[in-house]
Amino acid sequence: MVTGSNAYRRHLPHFQSDFKTYFVTFVTHHRLVLPEPVRDIVLRRVVDCAMYWLHVAVVMPDHVHALITPGWGTDGLTHPLSVILGRVKGGSSREANLAMGRRGALWQQESFDHQLRRQESLPQKAEYIRQNPVRKGLVQHPEDYPWLHWNPSPM
Repeated sequence: MVTGSNAYRRHLPHFQSDFKTYFVTFVTHHRLVLPEPVRDIVLRRVVDCAMYWLHVAVVMPDHVHALITPGWGTDGLTHPLSVILGRVKGGSSREANLAMGRRGALWQQESFDHQLRRQESLPQKAEYIRQNPVRKGLVQHPEDYPWLHWNPSPM
C-alpha cells in the first residue's frame, strides 16, 4: 500500500511515500557518452535542485545515480519524484544540448527509482554510489572522481 501522495506508471511502476529516501538512476538516450564539461553541467543541476535533500550523486559517462530525500512544498506535500526528475533532467538536457551543439532527447524517458526499505542502510547505499566510478575503473578512489557529490551529514 502506498501511503504517500504519488504513484504513477510508465513502463515501470513508480511509488512514492512521504519522508522516504530514494535511490534514483537515469540514463542517457542511446547510452550517449557525455563529454566531461557536460558532466559538470549535469552534476551542477543535480546538486542545485532545491526540491530534495541530496545525500550523494555521481554523474557517470552515460548515467546518473543519486540518493535523495524529497522535500515538501509550501502546500505541505512531498515533491513528486516525477516532477523532481523532470526538472533535473529537463534543465540539464537543455543546457547540455546547447553545450554539445545538438538537439533531441538527452535522457531516456524512463528513470529507475527505488525507495530504501527499513532493512537497507542509507550509508551502505551511499557508499555503493560513491564506489561506482571505482568499480567501473575510472579512478582508484571515489574522491578522485570529479563528478561525485557526497553530503554525509544526516546519514
